[in-house]
Amino acid sequence: MSSPEGFRDLTPLITPRSVAVVGASASAGKLGHTILKNILDAGFAGPVVPVNPRADAILGRPCAKSLDDLPDPVDLAVVIIPAVAVPEAIAACGRRGIPAAVVITGGFAESGEEGARLQAALTEAAARHGVRLLGPNCQGINNPHHGLCASWPLLTARGALAVVSQSGTVGAALMDWAAEDGLGVSCFAALGNRAVVDEADLIAALGRDPHTRCIALYLEGIKDPAKFAAAARGCPVPLVALKPGRTPRGRAAAESHTKSLAGDDAIYAGFFRQHGVHRADDVEALYDAARALAYLPRPRGRRLLIVTSSGGCGVLAMDAASVYGIETPPPPPAMAEGLRAFLPPHCIIGNPLDLTGDATAAWYRRVAELAAPHYDAIAPIFGDPIPGAADAVEAPPTPCVICLGGGDVERAERRRLHARGIPVFPTPERGMRALAALLPPTGVAGSRFTVPG
Repeated sequence: MSSPEGFRDLTPLITPRSVAVVGASASAGKLGHTILKNILDAGFAGPVVPVNPRADAILGRPCAKSLDDLPDPVDLAVVIIPAVAVPEAIAACGRRGIPAAVVITGGFAESGEEGARLQAALTEAAARHGVRLLGPNCQGINNPHHGLCASWPLLTARGALAVVSQSGTVGAALMDWAAEDGLGVSCFAALGNRAVVDEADLIAALGRDPHTRCIALYLEGIKDPAKFAAAARGCPVPLVALKPGRTPRGRAAAESHTKSLAGDDAIYAGFFRQHGVHRADDVEALYDAARALAYLPRPRGRRLLIVTSSGGCGVLAMDAASVYGIETPPPPPAMAEGLRAFLPPHCIIGNPLDLTGDATAAWYRRVAELAAPHYDAIAPIFGDPIPGAADAVEAPPTPCVICLGGGDVERAERRRLHARGIPVFPTPERGMRALAALLPPTGVAGSRFTVPG
């Protein structure tokens, strides 16, 4: 997975052929044990070597006493040892020919002056020896398509959405939601303090990953704006960013977390618009926009038909569509005539198109067929238990699907849709907001995703 010129080649970090776990532990409650076990349980195919000077073997794998004692060079070192020992460990990686490292350990720039001095020594060691270093103070890396979970918790669901996050917890939440939905991720990388590898390097690398169709970013600041701009311009897949610190107190909290320069929010808003980065205003919006961009086709225009079995949900969808500038024209006469030919008289022919509580999956499917020549997108809302609902959204265009209510039936249909790579949004508001990320720009030039307010 080579990166374009000007960015670090992260192949040994994202798709290593072999891994050493420095600080591996035989104690089940320790992180050095958890990460080693996760790498093994995720099905990593290459050699995995625990490094521990006081153990002969851990989890059935023979230990090396130190990095210098590794039987063969490895591609990636995962470092989980006290902060004071990390700079020398990275220097040892360089001497041993290890090209990449993930430093899980905290206690660096985020912890005060002494930690800042340690991070400076760590950065210098990595630069001197050419080690591509992720972290420190991070939650590691997880590439399910490669069987690599050098992180926690153990999540192995494979998908098309990559997550790059300065917060391990935010990144893990996105991965967990994607796994629970059956959609999975293509890769997760926790940036931590960004001593060496930064978000631009990962954008450049993951944008060329064959499994990645969208990259979700949680960034408390941008390390190198010019480098980020170059990565964003050259990225062949969409980018969605959540940038916290919109308020003075939020900026102060962000700057203390990983020592990022949070900066003025208006500047970031303009920067993202200029470089075609979608902006999300909370974690839920980040997830919804990213999975829409990863899994759904782009509509030709902004005309949407809302189809529902629940009048109330149709009204909510109409309000949200108006907020996001989504057009909702009524069905043209020819389409309305076709609808009346098979729908009962009590169905309300309009937009929203209210099929009422006795709607069937066959009705939804026929509506989609009739709407295709006239609308750019369709939002089916299943407000009642409708067996076979998943079959009703096979006909294009179907860039937004919303399932509500229905208990066991709804849950079964949602699983079927997710298994086919069609994301389901649990409320009309979330569905409309996600759809807005897919639509052609309107208003501000260059903006592809605008959150009002």
